[in-house]
Amino acid sequence: MVKRVLVTGGAGFIGSNLCKALLDSGHDVICLDNLSSGSIENIKAFEDHPGFRFEQRDVTEPYDYDVDQIYNLACPASPVHYAKDPVQTIRTCAIGMINALELAKKRNARVLQTSTSEIYGDPLIHPQNESYFGNVNPIGPRACYEEGKRIAETLCFDYHRQYHVDIRVVRIFNTYGPQMLRNDGRVISNFVVQALQNKPISVYGDGSQTRSFCYIDDLLKGLLAYMNNGIDFVGPVNLGNPQEITVLEVAEKIIEMTGSGSEIRFFDLPKDDPCRRKPDISLAKTKLKWEPTVDLESGLSKTIAYFKNVIGDR
Repeated sequence: MVKRVLVTGGAGFIGSNLCKALLDSGHDVICLDNLSSGSIENIKAFEDHPGFRFEQRDVTEPYDYDVDQIYNLACPASPVHYAKDPVQTIRTCAIGMINALELAKKRNARVLQTSTSEIYGDPLIHPQNESYFGNVNPIGPRACYEEGKRIAETLCFDYHRQYHVDIRVVRIFNTYGPQMLRNDGRVISNFVVQALQNKPISVYGDGSQTRSFCYIDDLLKGLLAYMNNGIDFVGPVNLGNPQEITVLEVAEKIIEMTGSGSEIRFFDLPKDDPCRRKPDISLAKTKLKWEPTVDLESGLSKTIAYFKNVIGDR
């Protein structure tokens, strides 16, 4: 059955990949993005698709579309972008969430909120499961994003309890792959671009902090499975790859895979940067029958190939 689907933040990294997956499945897609951190290049391939419509719009302004499903991805997701305008980041998380939920209430649509592992802050338990309330500094430089996403989750559950809005809440852990911005400040995009240009690799701290990286194709399968399952399960649920690796090991692996002559340089660790990050995906396995299948080396190969083309075009 063809569905009418709204994707906010649809010109971003995850959003544009999601738009493609939805169009490939035969659905009609409305993509909203103010292009503050998204890119028109990410959705250029769809501009002539009969089922695709793009509107440059800020989600903090009210909107109305006749849709069946809403994927709310609108928010800058890397420190480089969300720290540029922290007040607008919070507005996007809170007011943008309210607007998505109001539309879902009006149209009797299902809304999936893409929350984040950042709501766990610098976690005191490991790995992180959905019952953990987190360890977040509410007045730190990352709080605009961390607390903004926590507010968005609160709104989802309050609209669900008070107005019976059909919600789904996912907490996304580090994700990578094609369509990432080359300057978005994330670990893998930073390292790959620096390695391909034979520039020094910037590692913050001593590199012993860990991350768990999920390839975009795996994440999309999780999002689609969750949105379209018929079970009464609103979440939250972690989506990520539980393969834990240190940041230094990632840098070394990328240098090896690119054949780069880059050296590794160490810088001070940013304030409130989490020391360990690994999802417990037991709930996703049980409820969604989902787990990632793409290993880090395979995903990095595709990501490196994408950035080779991007850098070669400039």
